[in-house]
Amino acid sequence: MAQKKAEPTVGLVALGMIGRYVSARATKIRPLGGVVLGAAGIAAGRRWYRTSGPGTTALLTTIYLGAFGASHPLAKKIGAWPSVLVSTAAAAGAAWVLNDTK
Repeated sequence: MAQKKAEPTVGLVALGMIGRYVSARATKIRPLGGVVLGAAGIAAGRRWYRTSGPGTTALLTTIYLGAFGASHPLAKKIGAWPSVLVSTAAAAGAAWVLNDTK
């Protein structure tokens, strides 16, 4: 598969990670946060697949969901917002390095 020019995904990753927290907290409807996380993740995943192929897509999806999962126990140690920002930076940084800079 020929690689295409990268379509930026850092914004989608940040939208998913920060948007899920803000939407769930503001509405008090936790599943809404999951919808935001999922929608942004699917949009980013489609771009990752077009640009970088299935292997990188699988890796970045794992990082994205892993950062989301890790944000919960991390929040107990450093607080909610710092945890959201750290996990967002990790997932967005990975997207930047592994996909967006191509």
